[in-house]
Amino acid sequence: MENNELEQKLEDIKQALNTAMALEELQVTAEGTHFKIIAVGDCFDGLSKIKQQQAIYGPLMDKVTSGELHAITIKTFTPTQWKREKVFNMV
Repeated sequence: MENNELEQKLEDIKQALNTAMALEELQVTAEGTHFKIIAVGDCFDGLSKIKQQQAIYGPLMDKVTSGELHAITIKTFTPTQWKREKVFNMV
């Protein structure tokens, strides 16, 4: 995948998620064809991990079903959890 194509794909993912969700922070990176999404927002408060994952997959479903995205790692945090994660894991 060319660098411009990859950058566009990352921006498309960010735009889809930011449009659909109220996120305080969003990181989308790629290594080859594997994408990693870190999403931080109050919208995850009180949701099970499965519901949090579903909240991320929802806006990306067209890209997943088309095969454009197939290897995705998703990590979701509330702002409080994210502060703790950064302290303990130096993300």
